[in-house]
Amino acid sequence: MDHPMTDLIADLAARKEKALHAGSPRAVERHHAKGKMTARERIDYLLDEGSFQELDMLAQHRARGMGLEKTRPYTDGVVTGFGTIDGRRVCLFSQDFTVFGGALGEVFAEKVHKIMDLAENLGVPMIGLNDGAGARIQEGVVSLASYGGIFYRNVRASGVVPQISVVLGPCAGGAVYSPAITDFIFMVQKTSHMFITGPDVVKTVTGEDVTLEELGGAASHATRSGVANFVSPDEKACLDDVRYLVSLLPSNNLEEPPTIASSDDPERLVPEVVQLLPTSPNQPYDMKTIIEAVVDDGDYFEYSAQWAKSLTCGFARLNGRVVGIVGNQPASLAGVLDISSSEKGARFVRTCDSFNIPLVTFVDVPGFMPGSDQEYGGIIRHGAKLLYAYCEATVPLIQVITRKAYGGAYVVMSSKSIGADLAFAWPSAELAVMGPQGAIEIVYRRELEQAEDPAARRAELVDEYIERYANPYIAAARGYVDDVIEPAETRRILIRSLEMLASKREELPRRKHGNIPL
Repeated sequence: MDHPMTDLIADLAARKEKALHAGSPRAVERHHAKGKMTARERIDYLLDEGSFQELDMLAQHRARGMGLEKTRPYTDGVVTGFGTIDGRRVCLFSQDFTVFGGALGEVFAEKVHKIMDLAENLGVPMIGLNDGAGARIQEGVVSLASYGGIFYRNVRASGVVPQISVVLGPCAGGAVYSPAITDFIFMVQKTSHMFITGPDVVKTVTGEDVTLEELGGAASHATRSGVANFVSPDEKACLDDVRYLVSLLPSNNLEEPPTIASSDDPERLVPEVVQLLPTSPNQPYDMKTIIEAVVDDGDYFEYSAQWAKSLTCGFARLNGRVVGIVGNQPASLAGVLDISSSEKGARFVRTCDSFNIPLVTFVDVPGFMPGSDQEYGGIIRHGAKLLYAYCEATVPLIQVITRKAYGGAYVVMSSKSIGADLAFAWPSAELAVMGPQGAIEIVYRRELEQAEDPAARRAELVDEYIERYANPYIAAARGYVDDVIEPAETRRILIRSLEMLASKREELPRRKHGNIPL
């Protein structure tokens, strides 16, 4: 006689098999036709093989009316659970577009709330794979309130555990605010879309004719709005990047970033950087080539690469230790700080500081962007965000001045006066209130007007200004830089400095929170 449990186990297996195929075959086929993986396929690709443990697999909605009582699929349109990436624990949810179009209802949200609470309590990263149609209309205000529960948890977990949002399809209306609160947003070209209101509503309200891709596509958010931090050509490449990012982050704010054994010699010199720096101080160069020469194996994972290009930010390793890199980019707008680059830098600095990632700042900045559009747009307020972020940071801070360091922008870029632990300068560094050309036009205006040969006198004054003011030795004499170093030794000195600073501990004054100029 069969044991009574046999039938129960068979029933459980049947229910779980039904949950595994909650979306109809036709919906799955349409999904695949768009070049998209299903919710479970994404999880299987992202996590270590066999590590996923699903939760709330048999959940069903409780709503009634508008036809919902006729269909109550298992999972309710979202797959939640935990697993590992390279052996490290993560929690995640994956919206299932083949069930109710991935629209969020009460039970759907309850599942997400539970996994977010678990991630925060365990101190592990929270990853959201977003592909849904927003709030479930049939559930009315319950759906809206359920979104509020997600937003609340996003804010509670901010700076506690890394939160990563991966947008793999539509993400519209109120749904966009959860990714917006998280630490990192990934998007995929052509298939990811984020917007508050869609093209049809925009056309009705404003008369503006704009396509879905122009309004909320990955390219728009990577280049114009700055919403997307990482953009990939397809879903697998996107999920590969997510795995790599997780390998660079600690599990929570009480842990250090993962350190690996590096095969790149910590004593390696980088003489090539001398040739990368132009002979003329006004010629552009690519700061990323300097960074790649210095870091382990030239591996630089850039953050928001297509937005605010006059500042480059990203993650790298130095002798196996994770570091955050911030650098002015002379190849774009001469490396000037403007509204967008200030916001980008501030966000990145605060993210690194939240998760104990040391910061190395490469400085070649001519100043803040001038112009009425910048002033009216609030460059004072936005520039102050970057200043605030550096002043507030308690992680190890190292500054390397490669060339220009002018005016208030020099101070903002992690200078000693705002908290840098160590500041180094190359012999080519120019530290001054402003560039030689502009300075002599102000200081020696009358003399130049009266000179017999203004051009010759101007050249003499420029050389005199550089010798007296715009060089690193004046700053070194006063202690504003700790040493003037040979460029080829930059990697070796940074690694030694980071090892020495590894035990840094700094506590901010007790307060509820600071009041950053938002």
